[in-house]
Amino acid sequence: MLKPVSAVNALADALRQRVLSGEVEPGTPLPEQEIAAAYGVARPTVREALAMLVHEGLLRRERNRSAYVPEITQADLDDLMYVRRPLEVLMARALAGRRVPEAEAALASMAGKAADAPWSEIVAEHMALHQALIVAVGSPRLERLYGTLAAETRLGLVRLRTVYEDRERLVAEHRELLDAIEAGNGEAAVVAHLKWPV
Repeated sequence: MLKPVSAVNALADALRQRVLSGEVEPGTPLPEQEIAAAYGVARPTVREALAMLVHEGLLRRERNRSAYVPEITQADLDDLMYVRRPLEVLMARALAGRRVPEAEAALASMAGKAADAPWSEIVAEHMALHQALIVAVGSPRLERLYGTLAAETRLGLVRLRTVYEDRERLVAEHRELLDAIEAGNGEAAVVAHLKWPV
């Protein structure tokens, strides 16, 4: 049972974790009545929590249908990388020779997660690391453009949980990226980094 204080946020957090851990498969409906019963909250609370996740892009809702997790196909992922790559190359160029403490902190947090930590926590740190790099550039427009891709990026990362069962590999790849940016070789590193393992 969720506490009545911030029930909407608490429910949205719980559902977000389930989506980003891959517990809720793409296409699975999330009926309001079932969620209300499972979490012991009123349906208006469920409606608001689902609306938050729809707004974030983690869920979709169509007329007369329950909210559901959208399917992110390989073609979607390829297109997402096609758009993300030039934005992150701009970031790497702007940050050449710099170290970004917030990105380092996100990487340290990712590395410090227990082996059985929920994948949603890894996704959160991964997003925090990339977001910290974008923010460090100091361009509100770059930040805004990058932000529009965040939900699809997070959903794409859900698909990678089986690829990165050994979290050390993910940590090592991001360590290489941050080191390359600091060494001034970030542009090539970004291009190599932004490839979805198949």
